[in-house]
Amino acid sequence: MNRVASLLATVAALSSGCASLSNPTAGGVPVNRLPPEALARPKADLRPVPLTALRQPSPGDYLLDAGDVLAVVADPTPLPAAGIPPIRPSDDPAVTGAVGYPVTVRADGTVSLPLIGPVSVRGRTVADAERLLRDAILKAEIAQPAVLRVSVQLLQRRRYRVTVVREDSQPVGNTATVVGAGAVKRGAGYKLYLPAYENDVLGALASSGGMPGLDARNEVIVQRAAADPTAAAVEIRIPLRVYPDEPLVLRPEDVILGDGDVVRIEARDTEVFYTAGLVGGGQYLLPRDADLDVIEALAQVRGPLLNGGFSQTAFVASSVNLGVGNPSPSLCTVLRKLPSGRQIPIRVDLNKAFDDPRERILILPGDVIVLQERPAEAVVRYFTQQFRLLTTFDLLNMSTVASGLSINSP
Repeated sequence: MNRVASLLATVAALSSGCASLSNPTAGGVPVNRLPPEALARPKADLRPVPLTALRQPSPGDYLLDAGDVLAVVADPTPLPAAGIPPIRPSDDPAVTGAVGYPVTVRADGTVSLPLIGPVSVRGRTVADAERLLRDAILKAEIAQPAVLRVSVQLLQRRRYRVTVVREDSQPVGNTATVVGAGAVKRGAGYKLYLPAYENDVLGALASSGGMPGLDARNEVIVQRAAADPTAAAVEIRIPLRVYPDEPLVLRPEDVILGDGDVVRIEARDTEVFYTAGLVGGGQYLLPRDADLDVIEALAQVRGPLLNGGFSQTAFVASSVNLGVGNPSPSLCTVLRKLPSGRQIPIRVDLNKAFDDPRERILILPGDVIVLQERPAEAVVRYFTQQFRLLTTFDLLNMSTVASGLSINSP
């Protein structure tokens, strides 16, 4: 009778459409036979780009250009209110004590005073501009050298209009938006007027909330303003973390922002992994700057690990199965898309992964983790659930031993 029951149970297990027997991902490539392009490189090896690389080099002296405002005193000359120049405090914190008549450097890089022609000051220092204006006044014979008093100071630095668009989470009042896969994030936009020699990527980030958050990509995108609105925008992608053996391809002019440029920080919602099988379907956000291997990923989603396949998410009163328990599912398949677009199934033996770190492959964005039982584990679980051997010992009367065999037919 027992043999017949065992045979019937085996046939029922093999013919019931068990997911472990019909698993389409069971024939994956073992981890030790993976091609190099299918493996992930550890994020722990990434090094942050020095912040000084995001800042433009500062010259020794301030060089003038269009948009600078000079405080000019030229006495005696036909300047308005000659001899009594207006006192105009500068609103630029980097400029203090500038006194004189305001003169703006024009788009062609010149300044103009009454009775003298335009004087080019582009690329010149403030001291050079003072000398050039004095020479121009003397050349026009407006004043004699003995009585001519010329003073040029920087009243206000030129500014560059830059737009910063951030898609990472921004504070809402005194609280921050909850970040997660599928969460609604509150982005932000900033219109900045960056002074000269601070018009760079570092200055834009510092004025718009700091470095990108953990829910943003590890890069900054600079879109150059085009003279032709119909022309395609020129984008420069600046990484914020690189591997030590990768050269940082970043020119000094790449971080300098011009008038009308846009700085964009993208969200990283696409950096997620998926689960299926005994873990259940789900989508989860990957850490940005930390590594996550296959066991850590299953632990993060509360998958069954070394617990007899017992669900950790079900609302049950007991934390263990009845009887001797079920075998733990150990067949894990990671579906990974290669750079070529081809998908490869990677077979991970969880029993080996707990002992051999080489079996614990790192999870990449877009990976699908499928957890199932091996056929032998499914058969053992079936017999464990269908045949229960119950033995009751009467500890008070050792001579009484009751045994019973209960068989649950499928």
